Amino acid sequence: MPILHITSPVAPPEWALLQRELMRAQAAACEVFYHRYFDSRGYLKCVPRWGGNDGPDDAIENLTGYSMVHTLGGPAHLLDLYKQAWEGHLEQYSEARTQVVPLGRNGMYYKEFPACFDWFHHGESLTVFNLQGLSDPHEVEFGHRVRRYAGFYMDEDPQAKNYDPEHKIIRSLFNGSRGPLLRKATALDWAGDPFEVEGRFPAPRHGERNFEEMLMHFQDYTDVIGDHPLNLAATTLGLNAFALTGEEKYRAWVCEYADAWADRAAQNSGVLPSNIGLDGAIGGACDGKWYGGCYGWGFTVVVPQTGALSDRNALYRGVAGFGNALLLTGDFKYSTVWRDMINAVNRNSKTVDGQTHYPHMYGDDGWYGYSPQPYSQGALDVYYWTIDDADLQYVPADPWLAFLRGDNPDHPTHVLRNAISAIRAKMENVRNDDDSTDTRLSDDPLPYNPATTVNALIQLQLGGLAPRHGEPLHCRVRYFDPEGRRPGLPPDVAALVETLTADEVALSLVNINQIEHRDLIIQSGAYAEHQITAVKTDGDATDLDASWIPIRLGPGGGAQLTLKTQRYVNPPTYAFPWER
Repeated sequence: MPILHITSPVAPPEWALLQRELMRAQAAACEVFYHRYFDSRGYLKCVPRWGGNDGPDDAIENLTGYSMVHTLGGPAHLLDLYKQAWEGHLEQYSEARTQVVPLGRNGMYYKEFPACFDWFHHGESLTVFNLQGLSDPHEVEFGHRVRRYAGFYMDEDPQAKNYDPEHKIIRSLFNGSRGPLLRKATALDWAGDPFEVEGRFPAPRHGERNFEEMLMHFQDYTDVIGDHPLNLAATTLGLNAFALTGEEKYRAWVCEYADAWADRAAQNSGVLPSNIGLDGAIGGACDGKWYGGCYGWGFTVVVPQTGALSDRNALYRGVAGFGNALLLTGDFKYSTVWRDMINAVNRNSKTVDGQTHYPHMYGDDGWYGYSPQPYSQGALDVYYWTIDDADLQYVPADPWLAFLRGDNPDHPTHVLRNAISAIRAKMENVRNDDDSTDTRLSDDPLPYNPATTVNALIQLQLGGLAPRHGEPLHCRVRYFDPEGRRPGLPPDVAALVETLTADEVALSLVNINQIEHRDLIIQSGAYAEHQITAVKTDGDATDLDASWIPIRLGPGGGAQLTLKTQRYVNPPTYAFPWER
């Protein structure tokens, strides 16, 4: 494919200099953080426990963003550190055993996967792994695990009968490598073994002052039998396996499961129910209540420290499943399911003191949890997938979207400066952290992780959505360094996506090196799921039919490019451009 040459020199804009500085500071801070909290085996320096507050998912969640830092052009050794920690935490929590909680007595991990827990926490444990394929899909063990993990949810493992292909359900909110939990969960199942809290752990992240309050936190988390939209997050495992292997069975399973949930929503006035019984009936494990179940529409619990009520409807994490099905098929019917649910919920608004209030919960007495803010969970996802202004109706005000629409020109420099300041603050917290290994819980370092600042770069460089826990990357472009034969921007290059429409992406590229040229590749989509049909720069347009284009930036060179694209027309793949 002919190389697009960009030779016109430009003075490096402020956003470009800030972007490269953020990437430099990010990488340096990530290394400091890693060596402070992980040992030479990759074990997290903490007291390893089972539980929803401070379990194994939090251990590896401390490295959220590490693989994405590499995917965007960060140094290779950061990916190596993450891999060391991934292997280390697998060993650490396979060795760790509960004494009281039955589910973890034979190892908190089994077959290198959580033995049995919910997808709120599974997603957190897979936050980095599910993005590793964007950086290093060729690692042999990664390939083995991708297939094995997907198999746990495709009825391929006789010890993990999570999926019922007849009723198209994952049979419990609690599931994993040892299969589903088919009884009511106890507070102990969620909280883990009793342990010393007072005096030893003075400030647990969830606010409980003693183990008794930890049990109280989970006392109502009992109804786990049957399927829940949270389990749709498991479809990312199928997307991973398809992107790696191209095997049709993975796409077929993701679509089968997402379609089953779409049918349930259609049967329930457009709203995804929060419990499906083992017989496939809506509300079948909760006395016929479609809104029942842990983390469901009616899940309101008491906060033990204050006695206040807290609404904990967690359906929103299920939106990932419909995004995965869209990536795999290009069929926008999957975005329609979630849009219809948002509309259905918000149609139940009411007027309070002259102001419209919207419900967020549903119980025995109908809709409740009213507030002036519309129900908007997943609204940004739907808009991003469709780029249809009609889908902005319930999207909260967003400075990034305002920038993309030309209304917030200072947004890039503002965000980049804030991210650099955040790294400084996080590193100060690391320096001031005087906890010892035996007085640290697995979730204690989470707020200090500097790699979370990569979310700013995902928006600005890729025009993408920052992946939530365990989700894939949705973006309009990504970059590769052909000289380094690796993903990410080459050294000295900065990129800024400035406009997104349904069929165009406008972005600026700058080489801040004034002496040497830089070669790069622009790919359309995280998984090459989009196709480029034309590229325009400096008024010249060239027709194309490719998922990627090579570019050479001369010394100090820069330009704005407009890519015309067709979205979601290619099967997603982890293969790098030069391999296709």
